[in-house]
Amino acid sequence: MREKILIADDEREIVEFMRDALEDEGYDVRIAYDGSQVLDRLEDHEQLDLIILDIMMPHLDGLEVCQVIRDRVSCPILFLSARSAEADRIRGLAVGGDDYIVKPFSMQELKARIRAHLRREQRVHLGRQPKLLHHRHLTIDLDSLQLFYKNIPIPLTSREFELFQLLFMHPNQVFSREQMYEKIWGYDAEGDSATVTEHIKNIRAKLAVAAPEQTFVTTVWGVGYKFNRQ
Repeated sequence: MREKILIADDEREIVEFMRDALEDEGYDVRIAYDGSQVLDRLEDHEQLDLIILDIMMPHLDGLEVCQVIRDRVSCPILFLSARSAEADRIRGLAVGGDDYIVKPFSMQELKARIRAHLRREQRVHLGRQPKLLHHRHLTIDLDSLQLFYKNIPIPLTSREFELFQLLFMHPNQVFSREQMYEKIWGYDAEGDSATVTEHIKNIRAKLAVAAPEQTFVTTVWGVGYKFNRQ
């Protein structure tokens, strides 16, 4: 079955160029020209394997769209933007993006990043064993890639889940931001370990909603993070 990719960008010439190139690679490509159209597609319960979001779009920009949809979709989200500052990249990753590509970009690079993200998703789905891990009221479902607290799901993105799973499966072991970045994003990823800090903030905020009295992830100042297992 062909992987389904949604391209959302208000520059129609760029969209057509990307669509033709990706369809030549065998992908099933869907199109949206603004943020509202992305939401409409998801309201129709369309299942997507990867989403490419331009940041500067009318109605809702890419960052706003990502914030709205991230709890509903687990597929990789790649941002496109003419903004190349580190703060812009960090913000894109902090709202739930998995990658950030600066315009202008080469189509070969975009294809390579798409393939890398889809391969990662395939490895996750094919390589895992159905299994539940428990600690007190926390449950990690390695089959569905979900986290539960008292059987209530906590909506983590795929990256957030991977980070929390890493800590959860190595209780009381301290990981530096650099170690976590390399293990989750890979040695050749574009970006830096500051991304880990933003994702940990998101994880903590979501856990705090479900369990405000608990502290599961602790910062070891000057070193990194660990999962508290007592």
